Amino acid sequence: MLSLSDITVRLGGRTILDGATAKLPPRSRVGLIGRNGAGKTTLVRVIAGMLEPDTGEAAMPRGSRLGYIAQEAPSGDATPFETVLAADTERAALMTESETSHDPDRLGEIHERLNAIDAHAAPSRAARILVGLGFDEAAQHRPLDSFSGGWKMRVALASLLFSQPDLLLLDEPSNHLDLEAVLWLEDFLKSYPATIVLVSHERDFLNNVVDHILHLERGKLWLYPGGYDSFERQRAERQAQIASARAKQQAEREKLQDYIARNSARASTAKQAQSRAKALARMQPIAELVDDPSLSFDFPDPNELRPPLITLDMASVGYGETPILQRLNLRLDPDDRIALLGRNGNGKTTLARLLAAQLTPMDGAMNATGKMRVGYFTQYQVEELDAGETPLQHMTVQMKGATPGAVRGQLGRFGFSGDKATTKVGKLSGGERARLALALITRDAPHMLILDEPTNHLDVDAREALIQALNAYSGAVVIVSHDRHMLEMTADRLVLVDSGTAKEFDGSLDDYIAFVLAKDASDTAKEVTKLNKKDARRAAAEAREASQGLRNAAKAAEEQLAKLNAERSAIDRAMFDPSSADAALAKLTMTDLMKRRAEVEEKIEAAEAAWMEASEALEAIAA
Repeated sequence: MLSLSDITVRLGGRTILDGATAKLPPRSRVGLIGRNGAGKTTLVRVIAGMLEPDTGEAAMPRGSRLGYIAQEAPSGDATPFETVLAADTERAALMTESETSHDPDRLGEIHERLNAIDAHAAPSRAARILVGLGFDEAAQHRPLDSFSGGWKMRVALASLLFSQPDLLLLDEPSNHLDLEAVLWLEDFLKSYPATIVLVSHERDFLNNVVDHILHLERGKLWLYPGGYDSFERQRAERQAQIASARAKQQAEREKLQDYIARNSARASTAKQAQSRAKALARMQPIAELVDDPSLSFDFPDPNELRPPLITLDMASVGYGETPILQRLNLRLDPDDRIALLGRNGNGKTTLARLLAAQLTPMDGAMNATGKMRVGYFTQYQVEELDAGETPLQHMTVQMKGATPGAVRGQLGRFGFSGDKATTKVGKLSGGERARLALALITRDAPHMLILDEPTNHLDVDAREALIQALNAYSGAVVIVSHDRHMLEMTADRLVLVDSGTAKEFDGSLDDYIAFVLAKDASDTAKEVTKLNKKDARRAAAEAREASQGLRNAAKAAEEQLAKLNAERSAIDRAMFDPSSADAALAKLTMTDLMKRRAEVEEKIEAAEAAWMEASEALEAIAA
């Protein structure tokens, strides 16, 4: 069990963690979530012993081994395979000693221990982990320094998984992975035999891996059973209870203030007024649920262009004289929503750069309408923002000749209004920098957005806001992402970049996942309805339009259910524990309470029916 007791951390005069307390069940898989800047990484560093808290402690059973990826990626002449094997320090030390020791008794002890830890199976286990994370046999035996930083971080992750610590700490492990590697990691973690604390903002990843959600908010921790969807339902219920309690407290506060104002001046009631004033002073305010401006995304809609926007005819593209992709035949129209699939290194970014006109075809033809504007987002743009300048300065440079109102208007679309527009970039969170980069690339209302891993710095709620903004945007979208929820909610067409070319994937994202997991892809493909491209685009556009209202109806029903369940719980408390009940309910007779409960039950049944009807309609549209 991991026990977090009253942990407080202050950094730069700001309280990051404020008496954070939680006890994690043994062998649990816990998803640590919270808004950007909430302090998740700070808490992980406290657990890992890398940061000493001002108060409190993180305690584990004596002798437990903890594993956490260091910030620096491994490097040098060693190969990934050698690096991963060396991560099991006990095995590595015993293997070295077995080659140098001449004491027969000691050699016997060494080999007995090697057998006990199954050391001879270690090479095959290391290779399986590396293959799962995208290293083929040749790559496993190349020097580390021949890999990019992202691939080196994969080696670090492989080493951590191979070492099998009793507490596995993972801070955004999917950031350097493609969808294929994420699927493998998800499957690996589901059967991990010890405790996991996982920081992630990917809804599907959390739903499929974790059995508890640890929510960090305003420096405090709340532990919820279940995956992310279960957490959202429980949080909605808790928020409804908080809103109700706050409204009740505000009414009581106003009542006390009115009494004090009317009775303080009269001698006969002055003492009572003083007593009410003391009660008012002791009343601790219940925090209001605050909207987060970091959830603001609003892409400006472009003027209409006739289709097609881009056509590729047997095109080839690459670098220097080396083609990366060949035989490209692709058409993009103004209403297209395309997801580029395939392992990292297969050429997804190369294709994205070709569509963004950053690369020109080496062979074949590429035709694009001359009036088309493209907004191209990459992580490099986030990293290259000038830390010493403000969002207002960045946008003013990019929107030369625009009025100050127009510049601030574009920033406001992405949550940079007021003082936020004049805050230096160096003081912005990763999510805020990503929003600024998106604001900059859409300043001229592009006809097509090309987004290469746009979610890496965004928390779950911000990702949901981005999805809604993309679905409201009227231009074309090409997206590269390992976030399945993002792809499912935004993409109508799937293009698989593999084997030196890019082709339409004739199936759904679930079909692609089955294909990746080495299931019978041919049977899956037979089940996919063969629509021609024109019909598929029209059907996808109609489905988006029809499903939006149904999604709103389902969401409204869920919110109504949360409120009704909270009301039913309050009535139950009044019936069985009047001392803890709401004052208004406590005054009712048992007959009145039973009557009100029956009315609430009827409303719950109606809300559940509405939710089921909307959900079934959405499933029908998807089918």
